[in-house]
Amino acid sequence: VQLQASGGGLVQAGDSLRLSCAASGHTSFAMGWFRQAPGKEREFVAGIRRNEEYTSIADSMKGRFGISRDNAKNTVYLQLNNLKAEDTAVYYCAAREAYGISAEIGGYDYWGRGTLVTVSS
Repeated sequence: VQLQASGGGLVQAGDSLRLSCAASGHTSFAMGWFRQAPGKEREFVAGIRRNEEYTSIADSMKGRFGISRDNAKNTVYLQLNNLKAEDTAVYYCAAREAYGISAEIGGYDYWGRGTLVTVSS
């Protein structure tokens, strides 16, 4: 399984971005997005179950971020709205063979290489 995250870039505070994570190989996974800011630990951002019916967003990001998937395209999206300087981080997508969502790094079996989001204030 290979995961390729894309869509990062340099934006202004208040802007929006949509990150994509394209999966190849066996793709019937629950998916998650994590981020790692400079000097900080990697943290959970959002997750989505295989059947799209259930999603989870980290409490601190609810109302600004959203997650969705297009199973026909084997792609998961992370919508980032009203970005703030503190959202600057490398964003990683991850996949797990289990059915449910996990907010734990160790709960995922596969990881992409990450895409950098830089928000200027």
